[in-house]
Amino acid sequence: MKEILSHWPLAFVCLAMVVAAVIDGWKLKVPNWLTFPLILTGWALGLAHDFGLGVGPDSTGVGGILAALAGTALGFVLLLPVYSIGGMGAGDVKMQMGFGAWVGAFYGSKEGLWIIAWAFAIGVIAGGIIAVGMILARGDYRRNLSNTRAILGDLMKGSIEGASDEAAKRKPRMHLLPYGIPLCLGFVGYLIYYHDFLGR
Repeated sequence: MKEILSHWPLAFVCLAMVVAAVIDGWKLKVPNWLTFPLILTGWALGLAHDFGLGVGPDSTGVGGILAALAGTALGFVLLLPVYSIGGMGAGDVKMQMGFGAWVGAFYGSKEGLWIIAWAFAIGVIAGGIIAVGMILARGDYRRNLSNTRAILGDLMKGSIEGASDEAAKRKPRMHLLPYGIPLCLGFVGYLIYYHDFLGR
């Protein structure tokens, strides 16, 4: 954690993820006033690196604008299938895109894209654990099983538009998981692990 705090871009993106998770847990929505500036400032950091700003002994990273854009694109692509069937809101997708932009700008494409992928994987695992906990706490196993079967069936159809329509009909009877929370756990948790335990 000390290593992360010593690099302000990492500290900033971790703080932004925590704020997004808190808002999502409170309002079940990650606002545009947080996500859009996060994406744009990540691009700006990458662009600044291309012009030789922020480099040197107190480096703010090594990735340029292309790395920031690649991180943004990967963040989008990883969540697109789940978003397309109504599994999460657009704010969660933009939140991950912002994380991708900053991580790409800080680490560069090669290292940054791996970090984004691992952080996402951990977020998915955390989301699964939280979802199971919510199901156990609230009961109503039959309805949850029915919803799970319906979602898997929608995925197998291969039609994103049809799956999205079905998801919209199903949404009022589902227990919603503020996915910004597990994503935040994945993002921040993996960055801490990457620096403190892997010694990167």
